[in-house]
Amino acid sequence: MAPRSQLEITTSSVIRLVKEEASYHKELADQIERVKRLEAETAGDDENREYMLKQEHMAIEETRKVFPSLRQKLEQTLEELGALVVEEGKKAPNSSVEQITAAKEAIAKGKKALIPIS
Repeated sequence: MAPRSQLEITTSSVIRLVKEEASYHKELADQIERVKRLEAETAGDDENREYMLKQEHMAIEETRKVFPSLRQKLEQTLEELGALVVEEGKKAPNSSVEQITAAKEAIAKGKKALIPIS
């Protein structure tokens, strides 16, 4: 089995980063939903409920702190992958069509993931 090319490795990195960002968005939505449920409970002055709310709010903030660095990493990897696609296309236009196609699809997914969610 031939060693993986830099193009394949970078394509895989972009795909992984897109999946990771989607996972963090899902985790954030789940955490927000848990906070809403806890706030909706009418348990009175339950100290445990207050503690749980505080913990959930802290978890939300920690999750939100991940996004800027993850976004920056994705942007850098997309830039690198774009350069590799151009470079690979110049080297041998027909030899690695599958890899270039996969890389272009990963770039499209990465750019879509970078669009801010409103």
